[in-house]
Amino acid sequence: MKIEFLLHNAYGIGGTIRSTVNLAAALADRHEVRIISVNRPVDEPELVIDPRVRLTPLVDLREGTDGDEYEAPLNQEPSAIFRDERIDNGRMASTALTDQRVRDHLAATDADVVIATRPKLIGYLSAYGSDRYLRLGQEHLTHEAHVPELHAVMDPAISALDAFATVSEADAGHYREALPDARARILSIPNAVPAPAAEPSDGTSHLIVSAGRLVAVKRYDRLIAAFAKVAEQRPEWHLRIYGRGPAKAKLRKQIEELGLYERITLMGARSPIETEWSKGAVAAVASDAESFGMTIVEAMHAGLPVVATDCPYGPREILTDGTDGVLVPLDDSDAVDAYADALLKVTGDAALRARLGAAARETAGRYEPSRIAARYEELFEELRPGSTTVAEKKKGLFGGLFGGGRKKQAAVAAPAPGEIAHPEARCAVAADGALVVRLRADQLTAADTHLLLRHRGTKGKEAVRVPLPARREPGTRVEARLDRAAHSLAEGRWDVYAERSGDKSRRRLTAALVEQKGLLGLDLAQTAAGVAAVVPYETSDGFLAVRTWLRPQHAEATEVAVGDDGIRVGIRAYGTGLGEGGELIARLRHGDGSAGDVRAPLEDGSGTLPYEPMQQRQKPDEEQDLWDLWVRPKAGAALVRVGRLAGDFADRKGVDTFPGAVRGEVRLRPYFTVTNDLTITVKDVAQEDAS
Repeated sequence: MKIEFLLHNAYGIGGTIRSTVNLAAALADRHEVRIISVNRPVDEPELVIDPRVRLTPLVDLREGTDGDEYEAPLNQEPSAIFRDERIDNGRMASTALTDQRVRDHLAATDADVVIATRPKLIGYLSAYGSDRYLRLGQEHLTHEAHVPELHAVMDPAISALDAFATVSEADAGHYREALPDARARILSIPNAVPAPAAEPSDGTSHLIVSAGRLVAVKRYDRLIAAFAKVAEQRPEWHLRIYGRGPAKAKLRKQIEELGLYERITLMGARSPIETEWSKGAVAAVASDAESFGMTIVEAMHAGLPVVATDCPYGPREILTDGTDGVLVPLDDSDAVDAYADALLKVTGDAALRARLGAAARETAGRYEPSRIAARYEELFEELRPGSTTVAEKKKGLFGGLFGGGRKKQAAVAAPAPGEIAHPEARCAVAADGALVVRLRADQLTAADTHLLLRHRGTKGKEAVRVPLPARREPGTRVEARLDRAAHSLAEGRWDVYAERSGDKSRRRLTAALVEQKGLLGLDLAQTAAGVAAVVPYETSDGFLAVRTWLRPQHAEATEVAVGDDGIRVGIRAYGTGLGEGGELIARLRHGDGSAGDVRAPLEDGSGTLPYEPMQQRQKPDEEQDLWDLWVRPKAGAALVRVGRLAGDFADRKGVDTFPGAVRGEVRLRPYFTVTNDLTITVKDVAQEDAS
């Protein structure tokens, strides 16, 4: 059977895209599956698409490329299909060119089933689709999420399809009431959410995790306000919010006004998200509405108890209050207090977290993609008996040019015939800080004898090799362990390879999974070579890399607070001790010495730097003054750079952020540099606001 999914943009990481990618992979076990992305805004998709699933874009909108069709004459004309405000805006708004490409595709496809995933695409499928194949629509939001004007044109299109699936039974009921005479069969089938490959949470991290698009309906403002109450009673707990969206600036302002910028972190988007769930001990969903709740099931798969508002529609169909999660009544009069109370209850009871988390993993199994795929197959068979008979897969239309998979990666060395260019690696941080790298045995040959780490800054002059086990059983993984005590890795970034000892050729490793949760709560290593930190991470182009620090001495910034009188920094010294005469010092970068240092005595491990004289611009012709922070541990001792190296962040810049202090015409703001060191930037307010 040949199945197609119509997506507006398959290259992002939103919930509709994730659920489609999950379902497509499950159906690919028995059928030929293709995802049709109406638009192609970038080269490669952000999500990893199963290689058995073909990805075909219709309109090329990659800026700066020869194929960019944005300026094409037909793309300047309006679409003839009804407008969908959520997607018909910006560069990817539907046009006459979009209409033409979708119409031509739906006329030519040899699919047996075509599934449209958004209102606009349902309009296309209704107007341009054919009775040659089953036509299905999906609702990934809710009936009430669409304005009446959209329903007026969308509902007739739904009625003309063969079936229409919502992700909750409550929403299916709304559609059945609204469309009593619809030709389409209206039913609910939840989203497919696979169990993660990452190890589940152990529940010990004192970390609350939330994830989703940063938009008003998700009510992260409610979550932040509730966490402020938790923070007062649980000083060891922190909150991480993953996602991107238009509410980011407003949320950051709220966090700063509450003084919680060292307790709440806006993490940005992450893919895959499964390794981030496993770092948490509690998951939080504070929405006003959830059409389904993919993040709820993802967190449950990771063994997290979910504290969710009892909002329409999804949470109450997924969670059982007190059994596998907590449902908080959604009452505007005291919603923040009620939510805070629920968080306090769960964060304060380890046994409760363990019980809820174990039950959550059991419940999450209901949403395994194989089970959801089976429900779709049952629907196909009911609508067209005999349609799900599995035939031999053929190329033809589904042998397109655009296969799925990871981001494009440059080859290091040509592989041998039949050999994969970049073996997949899973890397995890063990409890003792060791890096454990696991490679698929079937992607290695007998000639691959070592795991190789090459220092990027020295172009390989600095290298570390760890032997790979010689015994390699089919279907297993080969494991290499890099112990912190056994290797001194120079500071910088290291790329990771499988190396052949005979000719020293190497193949760079892709990052199939990077698990950093072992770094949470792990202290910096103090070795004979110095103070060390090692953080594995995935590069922007999908490879495994390692960020390292190695310093004779280090001053860890345990706390940074922007106050009325100055910037206070808490210090923990490594490789040295704090003593009498210790100072916190701000020194102008690349200065001529005339500005002098700004000094503050260290008292009980912290110092407060006054804004004077930093607020007097020293380099007015430049964009900013930069004052690097140092510690003199005690009188007469050498200076030690202040930074934040502990934890699971390879790059803190832009993630750990702080408010600015306005003094006269300048704004002073502490920030972490690309090396995770602490610096204060001083900029003209007018210039910064204009930028």
